[in-house]
Amino acid sequence: MVFLRLFQESLRFALHALRVNRLRTFLSLIGVTIGILTIVAVFTIVDSLERNIRESVESLGSNVVYVQKWPWGGGSGEYKWWKYFQRPEPDFYEMEKLEERLSTVEYIAYVFGVNQTLKYGLNSVERVNVMCASHNYNRIWNFELSEGRYFSDLESRKGNPIAILGHDVAEGLYGGADPIGRDFSVLGRKLRVIGVLEKQGQSLVGQNMDGAILVPIKYVGNLMSLKNQNGGTIMAQAKEGVEMSAMKDEITGAMRAIRRLKPKADDNFSLNEISVISNGLDSFFAAIGLSGLVIGGFSILVGGFGIANIMFVSVRERTNQIGIQMSLGAKRHFILSQFLLESVLLCLIGGSLGIAMVYGAQLALPYIMGEMDFEIYVSLKNVIQGLSISIVIGLVSGFLPALSASRLDPVEAIRSGQ
Repeated sequence: MVFLRLFQESLRFALHALRVNRLRTFLSLIGVTIGILTIVAVFTIVDSLERNIRESVESLGSNVVYVQKWPWGGGSGEYKWWKYFQRPEPDFYEMEKLEERLSTVEYIAYVFGVNQTLKYGLNSVERVNVMCASHNYNRIWNFELSEGRYFSDLESRKGNPIAILGHDVAEGLYGGADPIGRDFSVLGRKLRVIGVLEKQGQSLVGQNMDGAILVPIKYVGNLMSLKNQNGGTIMAQAKEGVEMSAMKDEITGAMRAIRRLKPKADDNFSLNEISVISNGLDSFFAAIGLSGLVIGGFSILVGGFGIANIMFVSVRERTNQIGIQMSLGAKRHFILSQFLLESVLLCLIGGSLGIAMVYGAQLALPYIMGEMDFEIYVSLKNVIQGLSISIVIGLVSGFLPALSASRLDPVEAIRSGQ
């Protein structure tokens, strides 16, 4: 009860001092507000960037291994690009052989892409990524259809001339018309539209399904060779309960057997997985977070010096008042808490204004910049961090002025006002 009464009295004195000196309060708030605005904005941008990138990376699948020519992240040690360059591309026929041999894999698929121009009447869309995919591609790479359906097993095996369009491709070819059942031409051949993908936007790992189309790989195999296609990828998803290491070991052994590699020969393929990117992201965002903390720290340091300066001025102006309070029985810790509370309140108000400005910017950005693939959000963690930093800065900035006020001699303090 004594503590609560002391806190209540100190809070009342602090609020009165802030109301009386409104101009000084306003000037003090500017520095703290800018400091907290900077540090919370940096944390928010870094956290939003990390969240968006990690969501894009997770779309690759945490239990999926990608058999490719090039390693992600350059592999371990020196990046031997000349060695990787000589490797053959994984192809569809190797995927079929793997499907027969692997026991740890739930689904396996193959995909490669080529850029082509699509035409429908007078409309055309250039540089469309035509993704030639095997049947199980949709089971490994998750995507939603806004209209139509995916290829049936029979259509995939026969290689029917059908396609699923990305959102932007459908808009470019057909405008507002319903594309389902309509034909379009590519390389002088007609394909029929059976589905349209939901609009997704470009992910931060470079995947853009809106500007792509899906066609059965067996259809493409009737037109061109499926051997050594640039960017060819075999995707293997592990069965439930199977360790990734066990699946990778089985794939490695099967691929070496398919390519007839000698026991002492190096692998001429790479097994990539999401953990390679995730581990790189951990160190990357740790460095960015530290940089953001340093940048924001300098900004809040300036605001802290401003608060300390204002509090020293406040102590000097109220020296006579402090002497009267102490002569009437006010303890030193009461004077100390009074000025500390005033400093903390200043920083909390400034910090709250800074956080409110960041939140307002978050709400205003979509209206200013239009639709964005990059989502910015102010998390509860960032709000708590901002307020916590405000309290700490208030305590640190106000401690010396409050300590000097509590150590004043009552008689000398009263005389100074005469």
